[in-house]
Amino acid sequence: MPLPHELRATPPRLRPGLEADAAALADLARPFVRSGALRERPLTLYTARAADFLVAEGPGGSLEGCVGLRVYPDEEGDQGPAGVLYNFCVAGHRQGRGVGARLLRAALARSRDQGLEALYTATTGDGALFLRHGFTPATARPAPVSWVRSLDPRRNARILALTR
Repeated sequence: MPLPHELRATPPRLRPGLEADAAALADLARPFVRSGALRERPLTLYTARAADFLVAEGPGGSLEGCVGLRVYPDEEGDQGPAGVLYNFCVAGHRQGRGVGARLLRAALARSRDQGLEALYTATTGDGALFLRHGFTPATARPAPVSWVRSLDPRRNARILALTR
């Protein structure tokens, strides 16, 4: 008996983001921006920070998910070099199929390879995926100062942290 199409679907390939992905990253984020789950970011940011991203590329070359990992060097008052995961999203047709978990595991591995002592993220959702991967609720105090200053308090986002 043949498998249903959903089970036969080829998993997306994870790879580093490229400048050429900037428009596709913005398009992928758009539904999440409209829902209020993500902040709007200009195309120039996606272009300038494309190397921050890990992307899930579908068999046809379309982006089906992404997560940015921004590295913050030890800033005055910080606890050492840290990373921030941002703009984490998975296309609707790929949600619930492990794409987000694969992206998060790859981002965690990348952060370990870069020697980051802590990872932070801000979420307006329940953060369940992060919590399953060892993140815990945190205050802004130990997070990179410049990142904390960039947070929009009107979004009422919850900060989660993973320390090593």
